[in-house]
Amino acid sequence: MERDGYQLRYSSEHRESVYDRERREQKAQKILAVLEDHFGAALRSQTVLDIGCSAGTISALIGERVRRLTGVDIDEEAVQYARAEHGAEGLRFEVGDAMALSFGEASFDVVLCNHIYEHVPDARRLLAEIHRVLKPGGVCYFAAGNRLKWMEDHYRLPLLSVIPKPLAHLWLRCTGRAERYYEKHLTCWQLRRLVEPFERIDYTRRIVEQPERFRATEMLRSGTLQQRLALAVLRFAYWLAPTYIWLLRKGRRISPQKG
Repeated sequence: MERDGYQLRYSSEHRESVYDRERREQKAQKILAVLEDHFGAALRSQTVLDIGCSAGTISALIGERVRRLTGVDIDEEAVQYARAEHGAEGLRFEVGDAMALSFGEASFDVVLCNHIYEHVPDARRLLAEIHRVLKPGGVCYFAAGNRLKWMEDHYRLPLLSVIPKPLAHLWLRCTGRAERYYEKHLTCWQLRRLVEPFERIDYTRRIVEQPERFRATEMLRSGTLQQRLALAVLRFAYWLAPTYIWLLRKGRRISPQKG
């Protein structure tokens, strides 16, 4: 079901991944590891906005480690589930449009945008809203899939994100996976342009170099051939990395000098 380019019932159409608590908690641990590396003990005092919170599993786990967390999603069914399943002090869930957030300017220390950009009709409006609601010096945890990927993550079909959209729609219908291919993935170069308003802190290589520290051992482990191949891709063909993990920092306001 769609409205204005949004998938309003994503949780119903992708129940296996949305309500997989173990997998969601693994993702939450990776996000926490990056935020802990960046903030240290100061993470406890941060206010967080989780855009595309879905059923709330990631929000709830991260909410235990910060001062306050608000989850937002346009999927009403998922938000209702999150409210019923994850009630806690300092944690709330709202139905909302990621391209027109209801919060005031400079409202949050941290924004989570975890594999969300491809699901909104206009990724530039999404990033503009993230920039608006972040406090000066605040950061966005930005996890982004690469369009140039052999295996597409949502439907597990090879090169689905690479081929032209009409062919992608046809392939999904022929395989019975969906009626159309909604996701709008970007290449590495397009993603870099998308986040230009921010200072980009790249955690992609750090995570591959230290998967245990960043709780990514379900993907790869230190000392393995898989890790060596991943590091080679990041060194010689970064544009082919399947996923990028960046912290996007909003510049601090500079007070005008007196005199």
